Amino acid sequence: QVQLVESGGGLVQAGGSLRLSCAASGRSLRGYVMGWFRQAPGKEREFVAVISWNSGSTNYSNSVKGRFTISRDAAKKTVYLQMNSLKPEDTAVYRCNARTGRTNYWGQGTQVTVSS
Repeated sequence: QVQLVESGGGLVQAGGSLRLSCAASGRSLRGYVMGWFRQAPGKEREFVAVISWNSGSTNYSNSVKGRFTISRDAAKKTVYLQMNSLKPEDTAVYRCNARTGRTNYWGQGTQVTVSS
């Protein structure tokens, strides 16, 4: 089992920055792909970014590429999402995901609200 707890959300003005954290506990994350997803009211869940725990390789959605950066700290078993140049359309609940094979773990989510 893997437990995920997100933090760092909040209210920010357009153009501002936030850093989300996803603290993992439980079993080792070796072999896992860690990701951030978001869901705005009335919309489907959307992929944001992923990082391979082993290699550190990353991938981003086109909507956040160049503005968001995903990273990991193995010693702290934590994944981060640095969000810069935030836009009102980035407003959503952001959830952390840990995936290996067909196994998925999700955090509870943290609210990010960007005012115009």
